[in-house]
Amino acid sequence: MMEEAIFGAGCFWGVESKFGKVKGVISTEVGYTGGSTKNPTYKDVCTNTTGHAEVVKITFDPKVVSYEELLEIFWDIHNPTTLNRQGWDIGTQYRSVVFYNNEEQRLSTIRLKEKLNKSGKYKKPIVTEIVPAAEYYKAEEYHQKYHEKN
Repeated sequence: MMEEAIFGAGCFWGVESKFGKVKGVISTEVGYTGGSTKNPTYKDVCTNTTGHAEVVKITFDPKVVSYEELLEIFWDIHNPTTLNRQGWDIGTQYRSVVFYNNEEQRLSTIRLKEKLNKSGKYKKPIVTEIVPAAEYYKAEEYHQKYHEKN
């Protein structure tokens, strides 16, 4: 049975590209979630007023890749210690966030975040939000598989 993971780690183009190459990932899709605006567009989300984050929804086979392995990749591909920004991208839409789908995902995320904070890997504390999955909106088609297309 396939499972889903939803991660926000800055601009969704690069995040989707990284997860799309992971063995056991069946599909990826970029979109918006975590805000209050219904059916937001990219333009809406870029105003930094919708509350939505740019995210990647990952469908994966847990027999091939575990949720914990996906979390490790998630934390490796961005800076989880910067609040509401990744590199030049600034705003709440670029926040580091895990949208968990069940209690098992929530606990795994908390456990790994605490482990990473204690490890000394980062000089500053991890600011990644860990919140329940909310209504998800698929991004416009031109954002899907952006790196593959361009």
